[in-house]
Amino acid sequence: MNNELQTIDNQNLQDKIHTIRGLQVMLDRDLAELYGVETKVLNQAVKRNIDRFPIDFMFQLSQGEFENWRSQFVTSNSDKMGLRRPPYAFTEQGVSMLSTVLKSDVAVDISVKIIRAFAEMRKMFSSNSLLISHY
Repeated sequence: MNNELQTIDNQNLQDKIHTIRGLQVMLDRDLAELYGVETKVLNQAVKRNIDRFPIDFMFQLSQGEFENWRSQFVTSNSDKMGLRRPPYAFTEQGVSMLSTVLKSDVAVDISVKIIRAFAEMRKMFSSNSLLISHY
């Protein structure tokens, strides 16, 4: 797993950050993959600690958002298999909280990298908006 951790770079993480409801979020299946756990294990840990995940930390996609996401991001039938319910979306704060409920060194390491990717994206958006406002 250590080799996998080293190959996760900022661009790989940024590609997994989506804008949903005007928020930058990561989906449970992507986070589970990064943390090296099954999606159901990640979601069970969240459910056992649901008081740590208010709506501004995590929410479940609506059926419409789910269908839109599937049509945009999921292209192969093998990826569509097993997606029976809308995934959960985690904001930056939710990702930070995940490392406390998963309680592993991998979770802490990955969470730090993810939070840095969120910060880098904020900088990019800020720079782009400054450029646009000058025209």
